[in-house]
Amino acid sequence: MAFSSSLLLGAVIALTGAATANAAPSVDYVALGDSYSSGVGSGSYISSSGDCKRSTLAYPSLWASAHSPASFSFTACSGARTGDVIANQLGPLNSSTDLVSISIGGNDAGFSDVMTTCVLQSESTCLNRIATARSYVDTTLPGKLNSVYDAIKAKAPSAHVVVLGYPRFYKIGGSCVVGLSDKVRTAINGAADYLNAATAKRAADHGFSFGDVTSAFAGHEICSGSAWLHSLNWLNIGESYHPFAAGQSGGYLPVLNALD
Repeated sequence: MAFSSSLLLGAVIALTGAATANAAPSVDYVALGDSYSSGVGSGSYISSSGDCKRSTLAYPSLWASAHSPASFSFTACSGARTGDVIANQLGPLNSSTDLVSISIGGNDAGFSDVMTTCVLQSESTCLNRIATARSYVDTTLPGKLNSVYDAIKAKAPSAHVVVLGYPRFYKIGGSCVVGLSDKVRTAINGAADYLNAATAKRAADHGFSFGDVTSAFAGHEICSGSAWLHSLNWLNIGESYHPFAAGQSGGYLPVLNALD
């Protein structure tokens, strides 16, 4: 009996040691990007982040809290364009970086101006502005995304990079009875899909993972009755069309978790 117990104890110690030795090391995580990554709209902003409005409720902060990475650098910033990422956000990247997340491209494509135009001007003017944005996504944005992705790969060659897209804003035929027409809402959703498709192609060509959040937000768009996105907010224009905290935790975080 004593001999058997000793064998069992030895086996447990051996297995425990092996499990410890084979455990995945803690990761070095860097979160880049624009307002969808910084957490605009979710509140609980980190005072030291200033106008970048990085939030403790943004998906990068939530991921870091849940996974306790070896290091966490959060440089995403409200209003960022591709050039801003290259100029201001890549400092923490190095050869030891394991995980990078980023959402970028929406500001380059002029989505803020699209929404302003569609809210304040005629339907035809809105649709023309959307067409202009789509043309930019075809002709100019791919090169700008290439520049960002090339810079990330150069500074963090071993990192797993997760590029996150944007949600569709509207549930068509939903609970909104005033405001934009369903024709305009459909065109805005289509523009988001168009931007996501172009971004996914650039990400794939660089060997990066693309996180499509449209399915995660399905049923929680504006006009759904259970929205995870701010509608137009005249009292805080900057938060308009950005996720609530629920959109960060229920929309973005699960997609990052599935790809990290």
